[in-house]
Amino acid sequence: MDEAFLVAAPSLEAVFYGAGSIRAIAPPEFWRRGIVICSAWGANAVPVAEYALSQILFGLKRGWQAAAAMKAARGKAQSRQILDGVSGAYGGVVGIVSLGMIGRLVVEKLKPFDVRILAYDPYVAEAEARGLGVELAGLDDLFRQADVVSLHAPWLPETVGLIRGAHFAAMKPYATFINTARGAIVREEEMIETLGRRGDVWAVLDVTHPEPPVPDSPLWTLPNVTLTPHMAGSQGAECHRMGQTMLEELDRYLSGAPLRWQVTEEKARIMA
Repeated sequence: MDEAFLVAAPSLEAVFYGAGSIRAIAPPEFWRRGIVICSAWGANAVPVAEYALSQILFGLKRGWQAAAAMKAARGKAQSRQILDGVSGAYGGVVGIVSLGMIGRLVVEKLKPFDVRILAYDPYVAEAEARGLGVELAGLDDLFRQADVVSLHAPWLPETVGLIRGAHFAAMKPYATFINTARGAIVREEEMIETLGRRGDVWAVLDVTHPEPPVPDSPLWTLPNVTLTPHMAGSQGAECHRMGQTMLEELDRYLSGAPLRWQVTEEKARIMA
């Protein structure tokens, strides 16, 4: 919605965007018009949290490592050695990086399980964290303690390269790292180098930078990396939830009721 679009739509007063991030459609000139914009970012967060939950639970069982070991051993008993000391969802430690909308949804979905949840978010106070049922931790400490780390930080200038090779090097034996956020938040070359040395640590990457990886990227061939095609967000029938969310928001707008999913310029700056 650039200047030419806005000139062609002088009466436009509200936009209801049936998808997640508005970054690509709301340039600076859009905000100067004072147009209301709402997004289905909350609805899109649901399948992302579900994807993360599935991988967290699988990671707590060391599932990817065990599957690879069984295939390599052709079913021989030594493939089960990886499971010695596995925590599963009973006493396992889960690290959540960022307690935004998706991170909080993941925390909520983890509540039925007997896991300890560590969280890194410099904008969340201790009292709020206790209310969410999580323990705040420094980023380095979170990576050292967690059996599974799930990344949910937004892609902002201050988060680019937040996750470093040293974080992967410090992870527990057979730990799992999950990225459903953005690839640029991870220093990929450092991650690749560390994963090459730490074959026990597994990375589940739904996002990379660039996306997809370049043809000769080691991410295609590293045995301890699982790549998925940016599928954690809404796909297929899940997209209907986003459309329904915006129809309900339009009803609220037309009736003068408070909006649930309005995105302000200030909020847009810190959203993914």
